[in-house]
Amino acid sequence: MSGSALFVHHDKSMNYRFHDHHPFHPIRLQLTLDLLSSIGALEPSQMLSSRPASDEELMWIHQPAYIEAVKALSQASPEPDWIGRAEQYGLMDEDTPYFAGMHEAASYVTGGTITAVEAVMSGKSTHALHLGGGLHHALSAKAAGFCVYNDAAVAIAYARRHYNARVLYVDTDVHHGDGVQWSFYSDPEVCTYSIHETGKYLFPGTGYLNERGEHQGYGACLNVPLQPYTEDASWMECFEQSISRLTAYFKPDLIVSLHGCDAHALDPLSHMHCSMDIYNRMPAILHELAHTYCEGRWVAVGGGGYDMWRVVPRAWGLLWLEMSHHPLKQALDEGDPAHARLPQSWIDKWQGQTQLPLPTEWLDDLSRWEGIPRREEITAKNRENLAVALQEYPEA
Repeated sequence: MSGSALFVHHDKSMNYRFHDHHPFHPIRLQLTLDLLSSIGALEPSQMLSSRPASDEELMWIHQPAYIEAVKALSQASPEPDWIGRAEQYGLMDEDTPYFAGMHEAASYVTGGTITAVEAVMSGKSTHALHLGGGLHHALSAKAAGFCVYNDAAVAIAYARRHYNARVLYVDTDVHHGDGVQWSFYSDPEVCTYSIHETGKYLFPGTGYLNERGEHQGYGACLNVPLQPYTEDASWMECFEQSISRLTAYFKPDLIVSLHGCDAHALDPLSHMHCSMDIYNRMPAILHELAHTYCEGRWVAVGGGGYDMWRVVPRAWGLLWLEMSHHPLKQALDEGDPAHARLPQSWIDKWQGQTQLPLPTEWLDDLSRWEGIPRREEITAKNRENLAVALQEYPEA
């Protein structure tokens, strides 16, 4: 099981940057690119340059008045009238403040995910990864949760319009994939799946079991809300059972997956207690499902992840190793200690820029982790929610 893989990137997407101290910082992507390059896992022949999304493409998801507002607030000195209206478009709060060049940068982010979908659907590549993407909280007329344009939703609309593809969207970010869900909530040809910390305690406060789609799209929406402090075993149990059954039921032509890596115990913006193990195992499950149901057609994007030094580069690096069928991935799965360590050159290059000690190995040493006292209670509640989530989908 392999298939060709392309890594989609454009330097202008690195300009998607609110300010130096914002948690959604493009250095996450630079750290990952450097890590993969330092082990020889990202060759120039595997790179694909992307383009910006057009206004017409953005309008498949976003309202024209919103796009106009984003453009106006992207100026170096926006007009006072637009600044006065920024709040109604979600561009005034501390999560998603407007910034100079915002429209162009967000258009390149969105165009990157479209480029990845086009590469896969046209047959140019079996798999494509666009780590700059993953802005899943943006709504039709409002920015939210660090997200200005919803690249995943626009790219799914591209696959529908240009290839009439049935699309399964898989969101593994710790925050519910609300913007994508609402974009296709009544569409039976787009199935949205999200496994996340329950919205009872975490932004955006949605993603409950009763959100199943509406009208013709009823049943083409599955949410798996998990309890705070969920650990690897329960996360993987819920993910593997639910995504396997849903994919068999929906039978997609294309899988689009979003890989926020903020369910990790070190992430500062959530309450989960997972390790790097889920980010090693979960992409392999998606890879297998893509080959089983979609002739391998699989597009992956980035997303959240706010321990940018210790978690994001490893998690996103593991995703690319899986997609590109790199031999290091098999060595890690086999527990080969000779390949467990991260390259010293990468550690030396970046350690001086953070006070946090950079990790030295790809996977976490779980022997040093403290267990969660409520593990049995958390696991039982997650299984209960899983059973409710899956009750309308027959077992294969």
